Amino acid sequence: MRLLWKSLDKMRCLRKRSALPFMGLLLTSLLLLNLYMEDTGYVLVKAAARVHGSLPEPERYAPPIRDLSNFSSSINVTYRYLAGTPLTRKKYLTIGLSSVKRKRGNYLLETIKSIFDQSSYEELKEIVVVVHLADFDLVWCENLVQEISRKFAHHIIAGRLLVIQAPEDFYPSLDGLKRNYNDPEDRVRFRSKQNVDYAFLLNFCTNLSQFYMMLEDDVRCSRNFLTALKKVITSREGSYWVTLEFSKLGYIGKLYHSRDLPRLAHFLLMFYQEMPCDWLLIHFRGLLAQKDVIRFKPSLFQHMGYYSSYKGAENKLKDDDFEEDSLDIPDNPPANLYTNMNVFETYDATKAYSTIDEYFWGKPPATGDFFMIVFNRSTKISKIKVATGSDDRQNDVLHHGALEVGEKLVGTKKGKQCSSFITIGEFKNGNVEVQDVDRKIAFDIECIRIVVTANQKEWLIIRSISIWTTQPPSQ
Repeated sequence: MRLLWKSLDKMRCLRKRSALPFMGLLLTSLLLLNLYMEDTGYVLVKAAARVHGSLPEPERYAPPIRDLSNFSSSINVTYRYLAGTPLTRKKYLTIGLSSVKRKRGNYLLETIKSIFDQSSYEELKEIVVVVHLADFDLVWCENLVQEISRKFAHHIIAGRLLVIQAPEDFYPSLDGLKRNYNDPEDRVRFRSKQNVDYAFLLNFCTNLSQFYMMLEDDVRCSRNFLTALKKVITSREGSYWVTLEFSKLGYIGKLYHSRDLPRLAHFLLMFYQEMPCDWLLIHFRGLLAQKDVIRFKPSLFQHMGYYSSYKGAENKLKDDDFEEDSLDIPDNPPANLYTNMNVFETYDATKAYSTIDEYFWGKPPATGDFFMIVFNRSTKISKIKVATGSDDRQNDVLHHGALEVGEKLVGTKKGKQCSSFITIGEFKNGNVEVQDVDRKIAFDIECIRIVVTANQKEWLIIRSISIWTTQPPSQ
């Protein structure tokens, strides 16, 4: 405890220098205090992953703080390989699925089939699917493994499919847990175990690939989803992100750097009994300094299960942004946004470029007013689409405007902007779409500007700005 008080003393000294480092240290201390005061119950054992080996009796203990100081290290758990063998080389993407026995319906086989069927032969070379059978009913697991092995034998042999299990002995106690949110005991047990299921899956997948995608076991995929993912990842090179989202539902379509998986696994285990996993993920993203959701549309994954894995309850959730053929996904490269228009309340410029359902809203614009996007780095663009107005405010469109692209960034008192622009399109009925931009413009684009060309009495909503970049030939 003396170490903790010394840490708090240091934080008091640093508080005047920077609020952000202070909050970071405070959060870290609180996490460590939580570990010190409560037995989280998860297990650390000195064992390597093995294939169908006899399992040692694990040692259960409340780990001392010094054992958890390095959250970037993996948690040592003995996994059973139920199908497949360890990979010989790293892939580009691991897709993780955790599955338990359902009282009504089972969608796992359909989900695996969709992943493989919707991928080209070249894409299949770059992915590995890891299924964690997290049910303690070993007979059910064995029967399901036999069915998976029969239907997907060639994918298992090719190293594209692994089926694993973390034995029950490695799980923390699932009895007498906190009843946060007044959930019934069986609900608390279900969601707490699910957090541990995911933590063990993430931990196993740490070194398998460059990136990791979490899906649920009742999902169908859009065609060539990997190609769409790669395009988005490439367009965001050089920018910071923790989680990219390709579905707005639950724990579906969430993408991570594999290097972050150990920390996420530790985090889920540390707070496994506190709240559902999708809520914990929001906190994790925020603690790693990604404030806003970064979600892309159309969604690449759709929830197809009708019955929940919890008590077989009906679950009719659907992602209305899903498209079966969504290869042509806008990737909106990182940028700063500026406007000289009079912004209404909190409907600021960034919300027009947001990947979630937000928009920019300004008071009546005048001739010469502008809305500008300045990219973090120059980029080749194939298509630009801007939509103004909304269903409930159809008059709040840009009645007269031009779309311009620019180059030659210069610094001004108001920030960076381009010194040279070319008009590439005019707004009609509040919208503009320009294709083949890279064929019409000789330079790499550094800015995009929307210019008001006539006064209007109506307010202006810029609902969405969608940009498609052109990938280098090697991508």
